[in-house]
Amino acid sequence: MRTNLASEPNPLSRRDLLKAGAAGVLLLSFRLPIARAADERFAPNGFIRVGNDDVVTLVMPQVEMGQGIYTSLGMILADELDADFNKVVLEHAPPDEKLYANPVFHIQATGGSTSVRAFWMPLRKAGAAARAMLIGAAAQQWKVDPSSCRASNSEVIHDASGRKFGFGALAAQAATQKPPSDPPLKPLKDFTLIGKPIKRKDTPEKANGTAQYGIDVMPAGVQFATIAECPVFGGKVGRVDDTKAKAIKGVRQVVVLDDLIAVVGDSTWTAMQGLDALDITWDEGPNVAIGSAEVWDALRNASKGGGVVAKEQGDVKAAFAAGDRYEAVYELPFLAHATMEPLNCTVHFTKDACEVWTGTQVIARVQSEVAKALGLPTEKVTVHNFLIGGGFGRRLEPDMAVKAALIAQHVEGPVKVIWRREEDMQHDVYRPVYHDALAASVKDGKVTGWTQRITGAAIIARWLPPAFQKGIDIDAVDGATDNPYGVPNVRVEYVRAEAPAVPTGFWRGVGPNNNFFASESFIDELAHRAGADPVAYRLNMLDATPRLKAAVQLAASKSGWGGALPARTARGISAQTAFGSFIATVCEAEVDENGEVRVRRFVSAVDTGLPVNPDTIVAQLEGGLIFGLTAALFGEITIAKGRVEQSNFHDYRMLRINEAPKIEVHLISSTEYPGGIGETGTTAAPPALTNALFAATGVRLRRLPIDRDALAGRKPA
Repeated sequence: MRTNLASEPNPLSRRDLLKAGAAGVLLLSFRLPIARAADERFAPNGFIRVGNDDVVTLVMPQVEMGQGIYTSLGMILADELDADFNKVVLEHAPPDEKLYANPVFHIQATGGSTSVRAFWMPLRKAGAAARAMLIGAAAQQWKVDPSSCRASNSEVIHDASGRKFGFGALAAQAATQKPPSDPPLKPLKDFTLIGKPIKRKDTPEKANGTAQYGIDVMPAGVQFATIAECPVFGGKVGRVDDTKAKAIKGVRQVVVLDDLIAVVGDSTWTAMQGLDALDITWDEGPNVAIGSAEVWDALRNASKGGGVVAKEQGDVKAAFAAGDRYEAVYELPFLAHATMEPLNCTVHFTKDACEVWTGTQVIARVQSEVAKALGLPTEKVTVHNFLIGGGFGRRLEPDMAVKAALIAQHVEGPVKVIWRREEDMQHDVYRPVYHDALAASVKDGKVTGWTQRITGAAIIARWLPPAFQKGIDIDAVDGATDNPYGVPNVRVEYVRAEAPAVPTGFWRGVGPNNNFFASESFIDELAHRAGADPVAYRLNMLDATPRLKAAVQLAASKSGWGGALPARTARGISAQTAFGSFIATVCEAEVDENGEVRVRRFVSAVDTGLPVNPDTIVAQLEGGLIFGLTAALFGEITIAKGRVEQSNFHDYRMLRINEAPKIEVHLISSTEYPGGIGETGTTAAPPALTNALFAATGVRLRRLPIDRDALAGRKPA
């Protein structure tokens, strides 16, 4: 669909910014002092460098990990600056939270589907300020009023005389201009890039193999290492016999630390051979008795206690006293990130300094944590960021850089540490297990009361302590406190329950993964209990959320909702407001007599506000739906004897290309403030799938991954 760009979008709401525990958008704080480099580059703020060769460099505040923000953020800047997009190049921002903090998190981090919505205004402000200064420089040389000049395609033009200057020719003069405090922004109708499907800037290098990821870094003299950690959570190194390892040609040394062992060699393969030759006795520690059963018992028991109230609206007690009560419990397992680029980090440690090469979502945190681990001043640690071959939240943690740095302390020269897939899988920071208890009060066919008790780990308490207030993890309740269905009486509780010994962290889709699976499954159950069509049931409750209502209507229409299908084949729907976007998804799935599932089709309708790059939006939804579907069909990390049982893709299944469904994405025209899109597909797929499976079989699955025995009737759901 074409997007109407006739009016300005609504600004990012204060609530969106407060959601991650920070308030206010950093606009003018990105400004750097006016500077002239040797090539007379014009650097009006932290984002922009204009060279005398007309090349505009965007210093990227966010890292590219497949979500397309190199292109989308570049489009925002180029459009507001009136720069030739073909002359815009990008470089990673250095660690600097004063200049490059994500306005949503207030730290330098890429995640939470925030890149476009967080930097939409800062980049526009930066581009507008630079454009005004370039125009001012040209007007000064021509001795005309700046209002008689305009910028276009990396040139400043004076229409009355036909004179023009390229940006590069104005760089030195522009550097003498006073930055405007509040430069006027373009009307949306004047955008030339935003709203168009622009091809991604990082595609050519990725296609020809010249793109550099963290794993590709090769500083001079680099050696290679791989590691082993105790397979039991919290275990330590006991005894190591490295005689056989050191006898292997190319093995340089064996580094033994308190909780890990590294073998350093001439190549990664040599290091792996050396690691296999080690005779290791582990001190398994106190967690060897922990298994999945113990984890789930602890979680379910915790849920029985009282929770902290995250939202209280209306009179829930009165609503339940007057209506019929319906209850259900939903559960989600641990999940690994399983990024295609395994964990890696290259470090060169010298006596009083350290240099790090990696791909990270938290470059400033990597710098500070490495400095802390090595006992160095922060400014003595240099971090270079690179493309990421899959983050999904795993690279929001600095642990891989810290471990590599501790190894590098014992190695002469730079060392590249690469995790084996098995080590990566079994020493992840896992998506938490969740237990959700929901209840609804129904009177005269209407949902009058709603309660949801969310039990799970508090990632925010560890990762961003200032945002963990009054015992509430804002990520864990995200999506639950914003019920779009207009229920008048709502109570949402959060129970913090850390899984014994198992480290947990963010996973693509974060809290809404859990909450939308629970709430959209529950809404579907209420619809079927009322004998109502699931789409009609939702539409009757969405008058207060018209953007989501429109998405549900469009998804149903485009999917052929209500049309005839073969036996044991059905459609299911999910609807959600997440990450500032509104999305409805219909899944069409079939189930054979053995309980095997084939997903035939996904149809998504999305209103993500003004679409900066429609091509990227479609691609991200397609990828997100596949990601979420994979988790729903196969994803589960289980624990036995204190260790993760899965080790590689043979027992931690991915969806294969022949199993991928047809996907249709329909964009809804909008001029609202841009929303996030990288995770919405991931959170939409699981409930749409399980709702379709219920419609096809009559079996309600309240726990993921799907239970094929239950679908086949071999056991109760």
